[in-house]
Amino acid sequence: MKKLIEKYWDILSYLFFGVLTTVVNYLVYLPCYNWLHWSAAVSNAVAWVFAVAFAYLTNKPLVFKSHDWSLKTVIPELGKFVACRVGSGVLETVILLVTVDLLHWDGNVMKLATSVLVVFLNYIGSKLLVFTKK
Repeated sequence: MKKLIEKYWDILSYLFFGVLTTVVNYLVYLPCYNWLHWSAAVSNAVAWVFAVAFAYLTNKPLVFKSHDWSLKTVIPELGKFVACRVGSGVLETVILLVTVDLLHWDGNVMKLATSVLVVFLNYIGSKLLVFTKK
């Protein structure tokens, strides 16, 4: 069992912290959308900022075991991390803009549906482009 966990640590820990990142995202998105009545796109953009900060701070050391916090490592790593997240965040925001703000589909349901796609894309980006093994 230990060997299986070690072998699939990246995926298992990413899923765990991905769920927590999604919770952070929803804790910001849902009040902005449902209580403040901001558009789905604006609510998502605000939630994205909080989720990306949380994701970087957890994914770096706990998922991808990157423990070098020197500026020479953090600056390029953070730049690549944010760039990957911008890509998936823009895609998610555009999907919400079209489906919720323009087509008037349910914003809570569409946020959940797009989250699945975003978690997958973010894992691929982090694994292949950001926290690469040296």
